[in-house]
Amino acid sequence: MRVWIDQDLCTGDGICVDHCDDVFVQLEDGIAYVAEAGRPLNDPGGSGSLAQVPNRHVSSVIHSAEMCPGECIFIELDAPMPGDADAIDESTGNREPITASSH
Repeated sequence: MRVWIDQDLCTGDGICVDHCDDVFVQLEDGIAYVAEAGRPLNDPGGSGSLAQVPNRHVSSVIHSAEMCPGECIFIELDAPMPGDADAIDESTGNREPITASSH
């Protein structure tokens, strides 16, 4: 999963930083940015502003996006590859390994 922030929509409330300060930072301008390896990414409108989200922070990043008053946090899901992760069976809610036949 990757995440980016549209700084034009950011209200500067810092809720994202409160929820996940490993992925979001607020700079001196009062606006939030995504960070990767502790380094803020600032390439408005470019691919340089997409931060890869570590698995341990996925839930916090999603929650941050849901709580953001400016609705400026955008999440891009990577397509799962066979063997990379577990899929959730929508009919049962159970996790199942992704296989080539799952696509």
